[in-house]
Amino acid sequence: MKILIIEDEKAVSNDLLFTIKKIWESRPQLNIFQVYTVKESINYLETEEIPDLIFSDIQLGDGTCFEIFRQIEIKSPVIFCTAYDEFAIQAFKANGIDYILKPFMTETIRKALDKYDNLRKLFSNNTSAPNYEGILKLLSELREENRVASILVYIKDRILPIKLEDIALFFLEENDIYLLTLDGKKYSSNKSLDELEKITGNYFFRANRQFLVSRRIISSAHNFFSRKLALNLTIPFSPQIIISKEKKTTFLDWLSQVTK
Repeated sequence: MKILIIEDEKAVSNDLLFTIKKIWESRPQLNIFQVYTVKESINYLETEEIPDLIFSDIQLGDGTCFEIFRQIEIKSPVIFCTAYDEFAIQAFKANGIDYILKPFMTETIRKALDKYDNLRKLFSNNTSAPNYEGILKLLSELREENRVASILVYIKDRILPIKLEDIALFFLEENDIYLLTLDGKKYSSNKSLDELEKITGNYFFRANRQFLVSRRIISSAHNFFSRKLALNLTIPFSPQIIISKEKKTTFLDWLSQVTK
């Protein structure tokens, strides 16, 4: 029995590994492998024997797990480890894929493994890969449906709503999160970039761990060192925002679909 864990947070990955081993401690020849990025996952799946089961986070540091499945046809069952809300979970269930909602519990993992055991024969007879493109489309639609209209910022004893359409980008600076408006005003945010990414909809793109940028301020992009992309913005901002080569395809797809 071979299991692959795709998870960019090593502590979460290790916790998942130990939990699976504990639940299946009596199962012989249980081999669990860990990878942490889209790039590592693709390299592993191209060079190693396809696993019997995959546990995969959706949002990885260098892109989404769907970028892996676009490049490699995988017929193994996938259990998603996700922090998405219940609406997104319904999308997974509609496509016949199980999930673990973060933060996960041992019993949740046990039930997912039991489901795999019950459906293992069905998986082994399956000759087609799951419709990951359809799931990704559903996630994008769900993000738009659940997008907030404004972001609340706190200034001393005041609570100020900033309209999403007036925000140029969110960024990490010295361990704090800030938002910058189109007219150059800077405010502190009490939400993480991960939280903001979920509530700002498809109109914002997570360039990397430091920046979440609005389509409105992107005028163009140009090739950068090592097949990366650098963004040209309509507003003055430093430092330069770079798209990694792993995220390049996803960014260009998003750029072509989202209008200003």
